[in-house]
Amino acid sequence: MDEEVQRVSHALDEVERIEDPEARVRAMSRVMAEQVKRNARWKQERRDLVLSLRAQKVSYRQIAARLGLGLSTVQDIERGYSGSGKHRPRKTEET
Repeated sequence: MDEEVQRVSHALDEVERIEDPEARVRAMSRVMAEQVKRNARWKQERRDLVLSLRAQKVSYRQIAARLGLGLSTVQDIERGYSGSGKHRPRKTEET
């Protein structure tokens, strides 16, 4: 698995080494546009796996360790939160 990640990282490094600034930015733009589409699929796959593991009674901490995620990220995924904390529902004060 680490080998695949290194290959992707190397490919991105190669894009950054393109000498012609216009060609470099065009390549960067194509990579960023493709990644936006890919991120949605990857995010859903990660969510599906977290929910499947939780259904199997795997603890938050175990999921975080197995998937290389933070504990709070696993909890947020199960709660349906995404993005930064700015997009989370605010707690209301009980009176």
